[in-house]
Amino acid sequence: MNRSIALLLFLLGFSHCTLAQFMTREDSLNAGLSPNSRSVILSAYGEAKYAYHADNGTAQANLTRNILFVGYRFNPKISFFSELELEDAKVDGSGGEISLEQAVLKFDLNRNHYLLAGLFIPRIGIINENHLPTTFNGNDRHEVETRILPSTWREIGVGYYGMSDRIPGLNWSLGIMNGLDASGISGSNGIRDARFEGRRATGSNLGTTASLLYYYRNFRFQLSGYYGGTVGLPARSADSLGLDSGPFGTPVALGEFNLQYRRSGWTIKALASTVSVPDADRLNTAFAKNVASSMYGYFVEAGYNLLERSKKQNKQRQLIVFSRYEGLDQMASVPDNGIRDELYHLQFLIMGLTYQPTGGVAIKFDWKHVTSGEPEPTLNFNPSPTAPGIERVNDFLQLGLAYSF
Repeated sequence: MNRSIALLLFLLGFSHCTLAQFMTREDSLNAGLSPNSRSVILSAYGEAKYAYHADNGTAQANLTRNILFVGYRFNPKISFFSELELEDAKVDGSGGEISLEQAVLKFDLNRNHYLLAGLFIPRIGIINENHLPTTFNGNDRHEVETRILPSTWREIGVGYYGMSDRIPGLNWSLGIMNGLDASGISGSNGIRDARFEGRRATGSNLGTTASLLYYYRNFRFQLSGYYGGTVGLPARSADSLGLDSGPFGTPVALGEFNLQYRRSGWTIKALASTVSVPDADRLNTAFAKNVASSMYGYFVEAGYNLLERSKKQNKQRQLIVFSRYEGLDQMASVPDNGIRDELYHLQFLIMGLTYQPTGGVAIKFDWKHVTSGEPEPTLNFNPSPTAPGIERVNDFLQLGLAYSF
C-alpha cells in the first residue's frame, strides 16, 4: 500500500483498513480516495475451503461465501455502501443463504466525524467490522467472534463515528439500532439467532453500542459494548409471557476488549468478550428454552511473516505461520430453571500457514483441533442406536482460498 494512502487511512481512523491490509476499492471510497466526485465502485470478496475430518475420514468442499460490494459517491460528503452475500454457493431446500450485510449511507460531517445510517455494522470486536477473509489467518473466522460475538452483526440504525482532536490516535463510536429478538436466544447458539439483520425488526425495543479505539505506535486497542432490549411486543403480550417490553426491557449486555500488535513481521492479536442475559430464567419459562445467564470467550494468536526479510523485493507477498488458541463457554452460568451443558464449553487450537502471493489473494492451510466438555445426557441423546455418537475431540485439516478486490 502506498505510504501516503496508508497514513491518510490511519489519520482518518478507519479500523477496517490497517497498514498491513490490501486496500480494496471499497476502502478507497470510504477514505475519499476514489478519483471522481461521482463514481460507482464495484468490489468483491469471498472464500472457499476443503475440510478433511481426520477422526471419521470424511471431507467436504464448499464455497463458503461470495460477496458483491456496490458503492456510489453522490457528492464529496455523501456515499452509499452495500454488500450482497451468497453463502454455500446456492440456495435450495438443503441450505444456503442470500442476504445483505450492509446497505448504508455515509455522511461526512467534517474531516474527523461522520454518520452511518441504514443497515450498518457496529464496531464490536475485530471480525465484525473487518471481515475480509484475506485479513485473518485460518480458513474459519475466529470462533469467539462467531459463537459469542455474532459476527457479522448488522442491524438498522444510526452510527456516529469520530476522532479526537486532542488525543492523537483516539477514535470513538456511538450507535443506536433495533434490538434483538428474545425468542431467538438459546443455550446452543447464544444471541446469534436473535439478530434481525434488517428483516422486519421490531422497533420498539432498542440496542445501543459504543466503542473506544486507540492507536499507539505498533498497537491497536479497542473496547466496545452493547446494551439493548429483546422484547418488542405490546405490553399486554409481553406481560402474558412474563417478560418486560419497552426500549430496554428483558435486556442483553455485551462487552469486549481486543488488542493487536504489528512489528517486524510479527502480528499478535488477543480478544476477550462476555455476554449477560439477566432474565434468562424468564426466557426459559416463556419459550421453553435452556438459555444461559452468561457466556464468555477469548483468544490469543501469534503470527510471523517468514518472508519479512525479502519484503523489499515484494511488499505484498507474505508467508505467515501462525497459531491461535480459543476458549469459550456458551453456558458459563445458568439460572435455576436451566441445565448447564458442558458440550458448549469449547477449546480450539488452530495452527497453519497463510500465503499471500499478492495483495488481495490468500492461500490458507490449517490444522484445527476442537475439544468440548462432557455432554449433558438429559439434553443430548441419539434416537437411533446406529447414529454416530457425539465426539468430544475432533481434528480437521483445511485448505482454502480467499480473495478481495
